[in-house]
Amino acid sequence: MRKLSLTVIGLYMMFLHAFSQNSKPDTIVYQSKPLKLEEVNLVSSYYKQEGQHSAVTGGIGNEHVVDLSNGLELKFVGWDPDHNKHTLSLEMGFDHHTAASSAYVSKTGASSTQGTRIYPSVNWTIENDKGNSVGFGTYYSTEYNYQSFGLDVHATRKLSSNSELNAKVSGFFDKVKMIYPSELVPGTTVTTTPTGPTYYTTASGRTVALGSSLGKSVKDAIPTSPRNTFTGSLSFAQIINTRLQASVSVDLVSQNGYLGLPFHRVYFTDGTAHVENLPSTRTKLPVGVRLNYFMGDNVVIRSYYRYYQDDWGLTSHTAEVEVPIKLSSFFSVSPFYRYYTQTAAKYFKPYAVHTASDTYYTSNYSLSALTSQFIGAGVHMAPPNGIMNQHFSALEIRYGHYTQSTDLYASSISFAFTFK
Repeated sequence: MRKLSLTVIGLYMMFLHAFSQNSKPDTIVYQSKPLKLEEVNLVSSYYKQEGQHSAVTGGIGNEHVVDLSNGLELKFVGWDPDHNKHTLSLEMGFDHHTAASSAYVSKTGASSTQGTRIYPSVNWTIENDKGNSVGFGTYYSTEYNYQSFGLDVHATRKLSSNSELNAKVSGFFDKVKMIYPSELVPGTTVTTTPTGPTYYTTASGRTVALGSSLGKSVKDAIPTSPRNTFTGSLSFAQIINTRLQASVSVDLVSQNGYLGLPFHRVYFTDGTAHVENLPSTRTKLPVGVRLNYFMGDNVVIRSYYRYYQDDWGLTSHTAEVEVPIKLSSFFSVSPFYRYYTQTAAKYFKPYAVHTASDTYYTSNYSLSALTSQFIGAGVHMAPPNGIMNQHFSALEIRYGHYTQSTDLYASSISFAFTFK
């Protein structure tokens, strides 16, 4: 396992006072202010997974994954002459993972392979003095086997002091690299050395070495295929009384393009290997309900339920509860539990069960019938004078353990730092 040290960023943000003590109150309220850095958030997490149903090897094989991720957010806030609040968020994410199954894209399967994902984003929101807002975001993500570009537009409308309506429309435009299992690469001659990489001789006569280092392939040897995702989201939030808050959300998701992964094998009953084949369209409909109940000053019960269905025949239910308990004015703990269950997609069958009569086929266990549980707790600290100093304002640590009925299990721990 490759170690990735947590970068400690010594960012201590000093704010200049834009107005003197002698300014008139109405001048302070209405004078415009340029964007100023208000908050810095740094998140780092570690995730480890084990299982024996890898889609790369047709629903059997090692699912060992280790993922280390870091994210940095810079939040700028300012006001314009029309008294509108502007919030600009700049984020940069960086993940590094080691996955045993990736090595078996090549039949040699010599060792686990490593990959890196980088995903920056920019989000701008304008809010007026009535609480109504509009904004947009742009996103980019790149990894060895895909690139993604996304855009969204979002808006909030205050219906009253106790209710609001939120809407969001987004589109993501992906390019998936068509990296096939070594023995199934179309239009090539495959040569595998006993201890080294696999060499592919393309139809044009060019020889490239993939081996276990997927990210170093020659670009013209691996074509890409598009995958587009469009989402429309609508949510309504209501303060019912001083103790109870509720919200309801509905999403409509439409996908088209190449929706599988070319290096996922499927074995038929006759023992032959094939590349996963799924429909080129998918429509999803999740509906969620959230209830927050305040039990006095020190305990909150946060509950969430979601129903999901799609036109691949998969339906699911998610139930989650988190109970933040305030132990002091600056210290709280938050135990949480999530239960999830789903039916199998109509195109899923286990290893060596599909037949040549199947039009679509996959042995990816994320599309199988399963149940899962995720349990853990978080600790949040935000002393009045900061942690170590006034600029390091908050720290949150969360740990969770995940189990799935397909014999997959995982653990994760994350650290979130806030600087003001």
